[in-house]
Amino acid sequence: MQEQQPQEQNITDQPEAEQHFKTLAVRVEEGLHARLRFLAQLNETSISEEIRTALEQRITSAQEDPNVIAKAEQARAEVERQAAARSEAIAGFIGKSAVTGSAAKSRRTTKTNNQ
Repeated sequence: MQEQQPQEQNITDQPEAEQHFKTLAVRVEEGLHARLRFLAQLNETSISEEIRTALEQRITSAQEDPNVIAKAEQARAEVERQAAARSEAIAGFIGKSAVTGSAAKSRRTTKTNNQ
C-alpha cells in the first residue's frame, strides 16, 4: 500500500464534510476580545473565523521565516535520527533466527507445564 502524500491545500478550500476540526480554548484579555469582536463585526464574520484567519497568516509567515525554517530542519533531522535508530532496533529484533524464538517458546511452555 502506498503512502499518500499530503496535498498542499488550504483547509478552507476543502468541502466542509471533508474537514476535521479541533477545538481550541484561547484565553484573551477583555480589551483584545472587544477588538476582535469589533473586527469580526466589521468584516461580517465570526470571532472564530477571525482567529482562524490570523492563525493561517501566522503559520504562512512562520513558513517563510529563516529562523523557524532552521529549527524545523533541526527537528526533522532529529526525528529522522530517532526513526533510524528505532528501525535498526526493530530490524535487529526481527533478524533473530526463528529457531531462537521457537526455543524460547519451548522453554516457556515446558516451564508452564512443569508448574
